[in-house]
Amino acid sequence: MDFDSNVEYLRLAYWQIVIMAGPILGVALAVGLAIGLVQAATSINEMTLSFVPKLVIVVMTMALLSGFTLTQMTDYFAFIFDEIVHLR
Repeated sequence: MDFDSNVEYLRLAYWQIVIMAGPILGVALAVGLAIGLVQAATSINEMTLSFVPKLVIVVMTMALLSGFTLTQMTDYFAFIFDEIVHLR
């Protein structure tokens, strides 16, 4: 195993992290921005008002994307295990 293949495996791992976490983080960012705008417009500075809706929506997003995430992780680990078998 040479240096280039190690870098390629690391690149694939980081790309999987971006693909799986990106939509969830994007939703959290959008919800946080929307709640921040509402709080700024109404001058309501309650901490639970920003935390609870974001938590609920992020958990719902994770539930909706769980099939996609599981498929991505399964494919990635199948690829990695196939590569480990071919090392010999």
